[in-house]
Amino acid sequence: MSDIIYTDVLCIGAGLAGERVAIEAAEAGYSTICLSIVPARRSHSSAAQGGMQAALGNCAMGEGDGPDVHFADTVKGSDWGCDQEVARLFCDTAPIVMRELAYWGVPWNRVVAGTDDYFQGGKKFSKTEKKENEGLITARNFGGTAKWRTCYTSDGTGHAVLYTMDNRAMHKGVQVHDRTEAIALIHDGEQCKGAIVRCLRTGELRTYLAKATVIAAGGFGRIYRESTNAVICEGGGQSIALNTGIVPMGNMEAVQFHPTGVVPSNILVTEGCRGDGGTLLDKNMERFMPSYEPEKAELASRDVVSRRMTEHMRKGLGVPSDYGDHLWLDIRHLGEHHITHKLREVEEICNNFLGVDPITQPIPVRPTQHYSMGGIRTNKDGAAYGLSGLFSAGEAACWDMHGFNRLGGNSLSETVVAGRIVGKKVVEFLEGCDVRFSTSEADSFRKKEEQRIQTLISGGGTENVYELRRLMQDTMMEGVGIFRDETGLSKAVSDLQAIHQRTRNIGLTSDGIGANDELRLALNLPGMVKLALCVAYGALERRESRGSHAREDYPARNDRDWLVRTLATWQDGSDLPTLNYEPASTVFNIPPGDRGYGGGKIISADDKEA
Repeated sequence: MSDIIYTDVLCIGAGLAGERVAIEAAEAGYSTICLSIVPARRSHSSAAQGGMQAALGNCAMGEGDGPDVHFADTVKGSDWGCDQEVARLFCDTAPIVMRELAYWGVPWNRVVAGTDDYFQGGKKFSKTEKKENEGLITARNFGGTAKWRTCYTSDGTGHAVLYTMDNRAMHKGVQVHDRTEAIALIHDGEQCKGAIVRCLRTGELRTYLAKATVIAAGGFGRIYRESTNAVICEGGGQSIALNTGIVPMGNMEAVQFHPTGVVPSNILVTEGCRGDGGTLLDKNMERFMPSYEPEKAELASRDVVSRRMTEHMRKGLGVPSDYGDHLWLDIRHLGEHHITHKLREVEEICNNFLGVDPITQPIPVRPTQHYSMGGIRTNKDGAAYGLSGLFSAGEAACWDMHGFNRLGGNSLSETVVAGRIVGKKVVEFLEGCDVRFSTSEADSFRKKEEQRIQTLISGGGTENVYELRRLMQDTMMEGVGIFRDETGLSKAVSDLQAIHQRTRNIGLTSDGIGANDELRLALNLPGMVKLALCVAYGALERRESRGSHAREDYPARNDRDWLVRTLATWQDGSDLPTLNYEPASTVFNIPPGDRGYGGGKIISADDKEA
């Protein structure tokens, strides 16, 4: 069998999480390959704007911050859905990682001594930075935080950190095989041994055999029609894990909608706009968030702000447009210098994609699908449930420090913090592992994928893959959005089951040869529909409201019955995932309580009344 590539570590994904794991393994002397659909520096990590949370406490508005405060914010932000042991590990490690990134070359914005102005809720205030802190990493305000702790490089944080990370990976000898896509994992039912990978240039298949395989391929936002995610974010990493029938997905019903996707393109404008003092306005140009959230206003957690915006538009106070109602994000009062220096990507996006100048005009925004808290369920070491030798990190994983809502800045930070922690655990695994590769075993997986491709090309299928994708995306938008109920979710599950059946009869209108996008989507779409069903069915069965999962027919957070994590597996031939549950956390350093924003009833774990 030709085209067999051996490596110690195979990272599926070359964004921040994948390359950070790879660097850790390479520094320990192990051969490491990262696969990427696009050139590594075009990974979706580069799109992140606002910053990375880490409790450094250097700036005036961050004084008194520390890992304990960060931990409390993260647990409350998760609506007590996170694994508190993992959240503690993350918060303790984040300051170390930010300083490490500075050492590697990330040009963090720094403390400038003296008195200057800042905005909050549209009003001007002043703060004084201490001379002794001048030159240290500074931070900006973000939603759901008690202190300013989001480290940033203007509003191009992901871009700056990814370029630095890619330089470091290249320096350490990490190989990046770009324009490649993993389409199946190789395993024997107990141990993962690599992947079958398709070259997107030629269409040819390659076999990668690895002692440790790490899935760090990002999120699956493109199962929704309106998403801030790049077109490559189709959940390929989660799909190949789900297709094993062994590895479970955790909390797939937990899907975050970001408050400020621009209308109509759905490109994200950073939470840094509101963190720096921007306000949300309705059609009357009136600020409305303080009437819903008097304390946090625009800087409540993302799930809360998205719900409040939707509620306000439901009252008829949205701005009518050809693309549906929206609201305004106003940053004009921040001034030209601030916008062109600290929010320069926002200025470029608005001018280039909307024809709107945010220095003089408000920005049309509405909540848009943005992030997947759910993903490949791992333990605190990043090891996937079910298969030895399989790990996951970043948005692809349910590690699970986010629970049912992640705070802005925590996920970008997670990519490098989890990458560092999981990378060290991968090295420990390699030091003690004994993997026996079987070329006949690998060949059986390759032949199965070759047959799947041949059936699509010449099997006589009649279903159009683009039409099926549109139906799936419309179904998710209509039934599994910000607000959910039994009727909408039941219909969504039923419709998705029918779409899943139809994916078995996809046919191509092209010849499928070479760099063929239709074939690539045809290979991915059945997995995307399975992920959509994990989201919709998990949401239907979870009869409570928690974080981003808002059931209008079950508005209370129910700690008595639902302080659990959903685990979804998929058996071959099924049209629905199998759902099981595990405790949300085995350690509760902070017992379940009120978040301090968002309102809503809480059914206590001690409440015996049915």
